[in-house]
Amino acid sequence: MLPVLSAATEPVPQLTYETQPTSGPGVTRCLSHPRQLAFRGIPVMCSACRARRDWLLINHGRNVWVCCRCSNQWLEPEISRADFDALIAIPDGTTYPSVAQGLTALGFDGAFAGTYLE
Repeated sequence: MLPVLSAATEPVPQLTYETQPTSGPGVTRCLSHPRQLAFRGIPVMCSACRARRDWLLINHGRNVWVCCRCSNQWLEPEISRADFDALIAIPDGTTYPSVAQGLTALGFDGAFAGTYLE
């Protein structure tokens, strides 16, 4: 939640502050990963629908989850926060009020189960 600023606050610095991307240990970040993933040479496959690509990686703190289009998701200990950060080339900066709303907006809520979006 953003702090309340006094009426005497300059509008330009306030706008600059409000448009800064959220950061910190409590932030949840998502990254679309359309290609296949492999850990230690073993390809990742969804245990629910057998998909092999088109993932959403979700980072919160030190943990990274893999989410499939069928809405199946699991904690993936093979992906560290540093690995997640290395995959982010240009973050788009889109923010959602909750993880559930982000999953719906990005199509990982089960609506596109069995489909690869390219």
